Amino acid sequence: MAERGGDMDAPGSEAGRAVCTAPAQNAAQRPCKRPGRSLALGSALLACLLATVVLACGVGSYPSTAGQTLLALLQALGLRAGDAVDPSLAVVIVDIRLARVLLAGLTGASLAVAGAAFQGVLRNPLADSFTLGVSGGAAFGASLAILSGIAGEAALAGEARVLPACALAGALTALGLVLALARAGGGPLSGLRRETVVLAGIVVSTFLAALISLLKSLDEESVASIVFWIMGSFQGRGFEHAALAWPYMLLGAGLVFWRARELDVLALGETQARLLGLDAGRSRLWLLFGASLLSGAAVAISGVIGFVGLVVPHLIRLLLGAGHARLLPASALLGALLLIWSDVAARSVLPGGAELPVGVVTALIGGPFFCLLLARKSLGGKGREGGA
Repeated sequence: MAERGGDMDAPGSEAGRAVCTAPAQNAAQRPCKRPGRSLALGSALLACLLATVVLACGVGSYPSTAGQTLLALLQALGLRAGDAVDPSLAVVIVDIRLARVLLAGLTGASLAVAGAAFQGVLRNPLADSFTLGVSGGAAFGASLAILSGIAGEAALAGEARVLPACALAGALTALGLVLALARAGGGPLSGLRRETVVLAGIVVSTFLAALISLLKSLDEESVASIVFWIMGSFQGRGFEHAALAWPYMLLGAGLVFWRARELDVLALGETQARLLGLDAGRSRLWLLFGASLLSGAAVAISGVIGFVGLVVPHLIRLLLGAGHARLLPASALLGALLLIWSDVAARSVLPGGAELPVGVVTALIGGPFFCLLLARKSLGGKGREGGA
């Protein structure tokens, strides 16, 4: 049987043909769809993302036109000389808003790709970073830093990266606990089964939620700070936070994208994957690690933001099918778009410069979406029963 990196990754290989010809129950589940649609959708999403960066940098209590924003960005990139824009406005656009927009885009892309990977590995359409306790671990790490006073002392000293670092450490620790529980029987990590991983994730998530509740009850003065962080926000975030998170995001994205075809093979089931020469346990371990790095780094800089990793992959599957070579990059683009505009809404909807937690905005979007999706599937099932 062919090993990974050999025949399985070749476009005309046995595994590749099996993935593309595997039966699916509906069009949204088919791995292979018209490549022209993928190219058109990807181009449209990329164009929308570039336009969104310009437009989002112009929104705020100190508004600017799209032309002024574009000139300020070009000037910052060294593509335009002179002071075409008022220096104070340029500082607001580049140093404050651009950093926030880029962070929102990176976070949205990371959460969407991680969600698609978790769903593919665990073969569960509702899987995301909450399933394996990664988000809970980040929330616990941040809560512990807030309660102990480490985060507050670091902020007063001008060091804003301590809280995200604690959150990221908590996320990776939670993943380690999940993997340790999943192999409690003594088997190797490469032999992990998805059912065991899901059960271990539920146990760790529940335990971490209880610990967070305990921390909040121990210090009522820190409850507001903990709750606000858990609800997710980009308020006060800057380029230094991006510098902390992007190496982990890059490594996680590299692992997931490199093994995208293995996600298609895993979707065929354990037996079929083994027959095609794939070490399912080892692939699952690396993909879980990559997706956890993505979601852990994202949660570390933004707090806990739900529904992005659930909504975006579902939308892309409806348009392009379930082939991960196209699903992952399209999910990254749409996730970035969704979270940038959610953050724009969060900082614009309230008067007087007040902000909503961006997690509230994504929840308001994601809740109705899943209601519509459930209704659509229910109607589709009744229609098939009637036709039969």
